[in-house]
Order: sequence, then structure tokens, then C-alpha cells
Amino acid sequence: MNKIHNQARPVFPFTAIVGQEEMKLALLLNVIDPKIGGVMIMGDRGTGKSTTIRAIADLLPEIEVVVDDSFNSDPLNYDLMSDEVKQRVERQATLETHLIKVPMIDLPLGATEDRLCGTIDIEKALNEGVKSFEPGLLAKANRGILYVDEVNLLDDHLVDILLDSAASGWNTVEREGISIRHPARFVLVGSGNPEEGELRPQLLDRFGMHAEIRTVKDPKLRVEIVEQRTKFDINPSECIEEFQDKQKTLKNKILTAQEKLPYVIIDDFLRVKISEVCATLDVDGLRGDIVTNRAAKAFAAYQNKDEVDMEDIKTVITLCLRHRLRKDPLENIDSGTKVQQVVNDILVSSL
Repeated sequence: MNKIHNQARPVFPFTAIVGQEEMKLALLLNVIDPKIGGVMIMGDRGTGKSTTIRAIADLLPEIEVVVDDSFNSDPLNYDLMSDEVKQRVERQATLETHLIKVPMIDLPLGATEDRLCGTIDIEKALNEGVKSFEPGLLAKANRGILYVDEVNLLDDHLVDILLDSAASGWNTVEREGISIRHPARFVLVGSGNPEEGELRPQLLDRFGMHAEIRTVKDPKLRVEIVEQRTKFDINPSECIEEFQDKQKTLKNKILTAQEKLPYVIIDDFLRVKISEVCATLDVDGLRGDIVTNRAAKAFAAYQNKDEVDMEDIKTVITLCLRHRLRKDPLENIDSGTKVQQVVNDILVSSL
């Protein structure tokens, strides 16, 4: 197995980011369990959304992929292999592999469906009888992170495709009766500024988590953020070296949590309480219940615990439910505050 080193531009260390704890927690939990369904980050301009997302991608452990494969196929996991790699495995051919950094793919606002999903060469298929596929961004994002800045300005049709792929882990392209399917399992991260328009409620509901971030008001904290950024801009390598140990500790913590996750249990009593909160808030469907259960388990695993407790649920439930509440134009209470009030009434009263 070979190791590939790319001389990429330096990335601001995740552990050096000051504040924005809600956004950082949402990203960490999605990395531990991608089945949470991604995270939508809404907040003011210049609050470090893009910096934090790139930092989490850079922090993640390298992944082993099959050489000369466009889909970042996993040599050991059949569900994360392209059809071509599967055929080679069935023929018992030797797979050459190497380590790469976790893919971090940006989706530009002007992207077309073909750029996102990939294209089938119809002419080649008809004339030569060969399935020729030009992979899109979904193929490149397999086993990585797909980041959409200003997702609220993206065409609804493309957002739909993104959410379908993120939920199913597969991308299917069909043209003129020819169909190609490949794995597309990624953490979907969207960000946007609420001043520039909201995402449609039915699309918003399909993001697993929703983090809201605001500009830091505390002058001392603002000074600390500016100093940290200035230090990095002047000497990136020195800043990266300073946080090397913290980065390594967090990386190991993520790996441990990923291994522990399947064994974390959640008591039936707590499951009922989660569903009681969702029912009281009049959340449509069951996505809220499912995501909260998953996120609570991921948070427990992150803390190296065997079982979910009430505090774990209280920490993650607002992230999982605030974007699923029905909007009442006459209500002036923030949706996150409303979730917290109901959580306190139901969970605290049950102690």
C-alpha cells in the first residue's frame, strides 16, 4: 500500500478555532456517524463557516482507496466499491491500494446536473456497446465531505439530488435506457446566510442537523479569534505545529468513537422521551426521532460512554429538531429556544 502526499495549501487547525461550539459539535457527530444525514449551517457572513468545514476535513484520518478508481472504492467494504472493483474482487484479482486524505469536494453554485451526477457517453455505448461514464462530483465525494456554500441559493432540483444521494449512499445516472449506479456515501454540509433566503421546509427537513451561528459579541473573544487567525496567516506551519498534539488527540478520539458507535445503547425509556418531545413540538414525520437517537449515540461514543444518558440527549436535540418545527408567523420565540423549553419540561420532569 502506497501513501500519497500532496503539497496542498495549509489548512487552519480545527482545534485552533475559537467559539462556534454548536457548529463544531454538529460536524464532529456527522463525521462519527455519517448516517445522521449531514448538517445545515446558517449564520452571518464572516463567522468562519467555510474555515471550520475545511478544518474538519483536514483533521480526519486518511482513507485507503483502490488505485486508479474514480469512486474512492474501499478495498474491504463491498458496499463502498464501484462495479468495476467488485468484478475484480469476484475474479479474485489483487487490488493495489494507497492512502489519501478524506476528499473535500466543493459544489459551485453554477453547477449543472451533469457536473454533479456524471455523464454517460451515449455515442460510445451505442456504437461500441461499452458503458462509458464520466464521473461527477458525487463520485469524487464518495467516503468524504461534500460542501455546498450558499445552499439556499442552489437550484431546488440539485438540492433534491444531493439529499437523495446523501440519504441512500448511491447515485444513479440514467440516459436513453442506459443506467449506471455507483456508491456516493458522503457527509453533506450546507451553509448559508438567512438574509439571502431560506431553504424550502421539505428540503430543510432532510438535513440531519441544523446549526445556527452568530457573530461573536464578546470583545475579548473577538480579539482572541483575530489573534489566532493573524498568527496563522503570518506563519501557518508554526500555528499547525502548535496545535499538532491537540489535532492528534481529537483524531484518535474520532477513530475511537467510530469503532465504539455500533455498541452504544440507548434505553427504551429515553427513546420514548425523545419521541414525546417530537410529538409535543408537532414535528412532522419520524426523521426527528431517528436523527436524535443517532446523534445521541454518536455523542455518547465521542465521550467514550457505553450508554446514552439524559445529558447527551439534551446536548444534541436542539441541533436535530430546530429546523423541523412549523413556522408560525405570529410567534416571536426562536425555534431553538422553543425546543429547549419543551425538552426541559419533558426530560427534566422525568428525572
